[in-house]
Amino acid sequence: MNYRIIQKRGIWLGISGSLFIAAVIAIFMWGLKFGIDFTGGSLLEVKFTGIRLEVSAIEGQLKDLNLGSLIVQPVNKDGMILRFQDSSKEKHQEVLNKLDELVKKDQKDQKIEEVRYDAVGPSIGIELKRKAILSIFWVLVAIVIYISIAFLKVSKPVVSWKYGVSALIAMSHDVIITIGAFAALGRFYNMEINAPFVAAVLTVLGYSVHDTIVVFDRIRENLPKSDEDFASTVNISLNQTLGRSINTSMTALLALVSIIIFGGESIRSFALALTIGIFIGTYSSIFVASPLLVVWERLRKDR
Repeated sequence: MNYRIIQKRGIWLGISGSLFIAAVIAIFMWGLKFGIDFTGGSLLEVKFTGIRLEVSAIEGQLKDLNLGSLIVQPVNKDGMILRFQDSSKEKHQEVLNKLDELVKKDQKDQKIEEVRYDAVGPSIGIELKRKAILSIFWVLVAIVIYISIAFLKVSKPVVSWKYGVSALIAMSHDVIITIGAFAALGRFYNMEINAPFVAAVLTVLGYSVHDTIVVFDRIRENLPKSDEDFASTVNISLNQTLGRSINTSMTALLALVSIIIFGGESIRSFALALTIGIFIGTYSSIFVASPLLVVWERLRKDR
């Protein structure tokens, strides 16, 4: 079956445009809820000599200390990692005292042992934020250059650098929508972003461009031997790669959804960012990048 994807490009680009605008509005209205990796804070790892306490019990015990953002994550069989925004020595000691009280209340013979304590200053957080933005920017630039070089010998009517720019627009679309989704999640579900979120965004960029290049490569193969016009050739190429793109993405999404449901709290936001990004990236590689090539070619003809 030959789906009329390119012929209905106005619908697909309209959906993408709406999602993009909604994401930009969410980012500007609510911003992102940054975790301690970006704002500075403390990481405390403790070890229990007896039965490990429940996360909810620890959160309840520490709620009166005004720690800012508190994240409690089980680690190994007998450990717990606590992340909170206050990085003062006094607050560090208060947390240990409160945990000791809770442990003795639960089991008199039980003790806690401090395994490690790290404090991240606000200046380090600002530097990490700057490097995260730069890493995403340079990845985008490198991918555009790579695609432009890889498609130097592509048949007309669209020159090679336009393939790179179309891929750049599609990838920027994926990143902005993913960030916008996390702006909304931070506003309504208090979800923070930390360093793993940046890793997820970079992974989404790689996944998205991989899918896009597969479609572009099929267009390049079909152009010299096609008797159809450019739009029809692109549509045929999309149909030839459609099943592969959807099947590849579905296998990845099924694994990620399993991690979101059954995985630990420490990896859930990372998996969620990948899930949103891969879903949007698959959409953009089919319904955004290739239709943009056709729009570009039509504009050239009109001129």
